[in-house]
Amino acid sequence: MPSDLIRIVSRDSPMALAQVERVRAELAVLHPDVRTTVLAVKTTGDKWMGDLSQVEGKGAFTKEVDAAILSGEADLAVHCVKDIPADRPLPAGTTFAAFLARDDIRDALVHPEGLTLDQLAPGTRIGTSSVRRIAQLAASHPQVECVPIRGNANSRLAQLADGKADALLLAVSGLERIGRAEVISEVLSPEVMMPPIGAGVLALQCREDDDATIGLVSDLGHPGTHRETTAERMLLHVLQGHCNSPIAGYATTERDGELSLRAVVFSPDGKTVLRAHEWAGRLDPATLGTSVAVSLLRQGARELIDSIAH
Repeated sequence: MPSDLIRIVSRDSPMALAQVERVRAELAVLHPDVRTTVLAVKTTGDKWMGDLSQVEGKGAFTKEVDAAILSGEADLAVHCVKDIPADRPLPAGTTFAAFLARDDIRDALVHPEGLTLDQLAPGTRIGTSSVRRIAQLAASHPQVECVPIRGNANSRLAQLADGKADALLLAVSGLERIGRAEVISEVLSPEVMMPPIGAGVLALQCREDDDATIGLVSDLGHPGTHRETTAERMLLHVLQGHCNSPIAGYATTERDGELSLRAVVFSPDGKTVLRAHEWAGRLDPATLGTSVAVSLLRQGARELIDSIAH
């Protein structure tokens, strides 16, 4: 392979390919002499419309992408961090080369008539298969009904138009990436809908011995996002959450530069809510993630997570 060519592998959904274009554009600014090509693959998670726990959980969205990197078919993978399992290490032989500057972490309500969450009538069908969203709606808006909808954002919007749901919950960042922000009827604050671990973050993954590619793309990384993502993923790793675990949380960098981490573990019905929030102080990001996880474990998170079938 020519040293000035980087082969990028990604899922083949419109959103995933839009994310690749962001990486290509940022890379072209830093290294205008570097050429890129794109290998689009359809993952098991994209093909399977059932319960993810039956097909390796979140790993179903990364398995084929990981294989392309490890086989040498591609040099760089672009992932949404929220889709990368944190209960186990990255595949041996691969590493994160960079985390891009974080996009919006919030969720959005999409309602054809522009209604807000609080305006929804009892029995309104909200399309989502996210256990995190379902648990939080059960706790805050038990009068609405969640109906399972999977697929990429465009597919879900099409299903909404077909009447399979009355409204949707989707990520603000995802809608912005595909140029569909106009469908948003309400942006939900993290206090109303706590985001998933890694929300709004794109990760670049390479073979760990590929110094050339790592050297070229590492400059795309954002230090603040790296610290936040490290804390969040360590939290999830210590909790050993699986794809059916309603776990939410996010780290933020305060104005003084200090890192803080909020996290919540729910029961699927939203009746049990365990919360933790700590500031880093002298702790490094990974230790902060561990500390917040331990706080949740002391409240009973282990028993709650293990009681959920997966």
